[in-house]
Amino acid sequence: MSVAFNGLMANTATFCAGEGITAGIPVKVGANNTAAPCTAGDAFFGAAVSASNGYAAVQLSGFVTLPYTGTAPVPGYNLLAGDGSGGVKVVTAGGRSLLVLNVDTSAKTAGLIL
Repeated sequence: MSVAFNGLMANTATFCAGEGITAGIPVKVGANNTAAPCTAGDAFFGAAVSASNGYAAVQLSGFVTLPYTGTAPVPGYNLLAGDGSGGVKVVTAGGRSLLVLNVDTSAKTAGLIL
């Protein structure tokens, strides 16, 4: 048996896609009904699953794997914010406290629950 979290509590909604939205990045609210890429230090509300034709599917809850920069998160609760380059980073203020389930330091990714 292997461990798997994909699909756990997944909840996705469609937003207008702000400029620069691509799959696999943390997003914040831009304009009305719009998901926008995070700048460094932004609290994020979800992760873009896909983007096309001016719309973005954004996962609002559940397990996601996101790239990180800087200090590696550790399994357990971490204060995370957007890093401004399509990933997340550990911060000491702002951001969101999220449960990190796994960290791959070679790939520089963290699996977490939104």
